[in-house]
Amino acid sequence: MKIDFVSDVACPWCVVGLYSLEQALARIGGQWPIELHFQPFELNPDMAREGEDAFEHLSRKYGASPEQLAQGRRTLVERGAALGFAFGERRRVWNTFDAHRLMHWAGLQGRARELKHALLRSYHGRGENPAESAVLLRCAQEAGLDQAAAREVIESGRYEQEVRQSEAHFQQLGIQAVPSVIIDDRHLVQGGQPVEVFEQALRRLAGAV
Repeated sequence: MKIDFVSDVACPWCVVGLYSLEQALARIGGQWPIELHFQPFELNPDMAREGEDAFEHLSRKYGASPEQLAQGRRTLVERGAALGFAFGERRRVWNTFDAHRLMHWAGLQGRARELKHALLRSYHGRGENPAESAVLLRCAQEAGLDQAAAREVIESGRYEQEVRQSEAHFQQLGIQAVPSVIIDDRHLVQGGQPVEVFEQALRRLAGAV
């Protein structure tokens, strides 16, 4: 079973979606071979490297009141805690393109999942800037990737074309929101769904329900 997890480091609900999906995979206990691929999506592709105040950005983008944003945040923190992820303060929203380039390289090294977790902890747990080279290098180290090679990828701009092509591919498929989980290139589960929803979908599509 092939699973494409289309997401952005900047997306907090992608944390919920990934942790739910992984727990669903643990529940089915390796009954079927799984190929998990991490695919790029940018919520804010035009975001400047210096980023923007998170409250101002979310208020403008979604037209939400302070009360609505606070309630949404409480819901997110509760969902994260139930899955084992501790959301911290995230005061700014930053550009994530370099993180996607590093993710592409990590996938070639077989360490994409480890780097994805490191990036999510950095951004959503500690409020760090994924556009900073030092932050990306620490995440690469956490993921067990070679530091010299990671630095070369970050500083050289490698894999820009590959990431752009992947982003365009999934946009052409109609993906406009994340997380989007595409199973075997034809079945779509969207959003930060509960573990049970992912488990049921996986079992159904594998013909085990």
